[in-house]
Amino acid sequence: MITVFIIYIVIIIGIVIYSARRSKTNSDFVLGGKKISGISLALSERATGESAWLLLGLTGLAYSEGMAAIWVAIGCVSGIFFLWLFLAEPLQRITAETNALTVPALFSRTFKGTSRNFSLLSSIIIIFFFILYIAAQFSGSGKIFNDTFKIDPFWGMVIGSALVTIYTMLGGFITVVATDAFQAVLMVVTCVVLPIVALFIAASYNIDFAETVLQAQYTVPHNLSSANNITGGLLILNGLSWAFGYTGQPQLLTRMMAMRNKKEALQSRWVAIGWTLMAYIGAFLIGFIGYKLVQAGALGANAEIVAKDSEKILPVMVMTLLNPILAGILLSGAVSAMMSTASSQLMVVSSSITEDLYLQLSKKKTKEKKLLLMNRLLTLAVGVVGFILAISMKETVYGLVSYAWSGIGASFGPAIVLLVLWKGFSRAGAYASLVTGTLSTVIWKTWLVDVTGVSERLASYLLAFSMAVLFSLLFPEKKENKENSTV
Repeated sequence: MITVFIIYIVIIIGIVIYSARRSKTNSDFVLGGKKISGISLALSERATGESAWLLLGLTGLAYSEGMAAIWVAIGCVSGIFFLWLFLAEPLQRITAETNALTVPALFSRTFKGTSRNFSLLSSIIIIFFFILYIAAQFSGSGKIFNDTFKIDPFWGMVIGSALVTIYTMLGGFITVVATDAFQAVLMVVTCVVLPIVALFIAASYNIDFAETVLQAQYTVPHNLSSANNITGGLLILNGLSWAFGYTGQPQLLTRMMAMRNKKEALQSRWVAIGWTLMAYIGAFLIGFIGYKLVQAGALGANAEIVAKDSEKILPVMVMTLLNPILAGILLSGAVSAMMSTASSQLMVVSSSITEDLYLQLSKKKTKEKKLLLMNRLLTLAVGVVGFILAISMKETVYGLVSYAWSGIGASFGPAIVLLVLWKGFSRAGAYASLVTGTLSTVIWKTWLVDVTGVSERLASYLLAFSMAVLFSLLFPEKKENKENSTV
């Protein structure tokens, strides 16, 4: 198994060395310089969008909550479908019109005279929430290395964070997309192969899944019948609310922005949608079947590991049920999930600091080589900060991702959707979305989740969307101030 993983690392290094040579300018480093195919960008977006959350967080949730977790899966899949079917092509077009390299730049170049204000506000939001997001990925790497190779979680985080930070720093966006495409294949193979193997093993233990689905109330008292009461309604809404966040994640939106033309944007959507269906069905089944295997004693003594932390169900199943070679391949997929997302988030933070802060606040014209060096050094610095947070925080991967996902999604999501789909959207509405989304996420998460039973993902997005519409109606945009038509 170690040999297989070493081969995986060697392949990643080879991809980095080959692709890094194409990153020659700051535009290449930040957004690929329109050099990347639509299929590669679609695979990269999917690998980036799922992270350690899919293979550790969702599988663990399905293990601990059973059928209740299906609402989370449906919410995520719905958000991905909406993103690719309704936003991908318009984002490619707007990017071509504005020459924006970052998501904040889409707003500042659409609304005249807002560059500094939008850039400063957006960068603060991105840095705050994405540092937490990066920490979640590094924390996930510690779990995977610990379960796989019995490496102390601390050193697992050291290895994972160092590997990701270094290859991102060297090659930028082009390298990140190239490694993501390879890692996306490994991830979906893991989500397809492991449930199939687990089903065969479950059959040998005479496990009745039909009865399990009908009961569907192990560990926590949530099942499909609970939809008839308030608790069940909140359960469903909170799960479905994951959909909202997809519309505002810069690390995903930049893949659509990097598309070379409309044709590629339209064609690549089917790659992303097909990947999503296979990966989510597989991840849900891993947790669901894993619970029954633990109950049947199929995982032996390793079941104690899962009892302490449900997010370890996937690595435990892989190590227990599969031969070392196949186990090494599938666990490489789990490591890939962390690496692909963390690398993209490092890119978003470093590019936001250079493009949306430094270039907007600095009055001097900066040379390409200096910007490129600055981006690389910032990538290293952000990686170090993310690692420090990862070893300091005790929150689960699911919890960290949920919080960061909500903050970013609620801040940028309503603004992006309205920018693309509504002619009446104004700069006042954009400001309202960013401010309301950020503040409501922090306030709701801190004081109101337990009181109301409503997740910060749902509440903050709806509040931000409402304020964005209200402020756009109260303070409409003057035609001469809007540089580009977005519809």
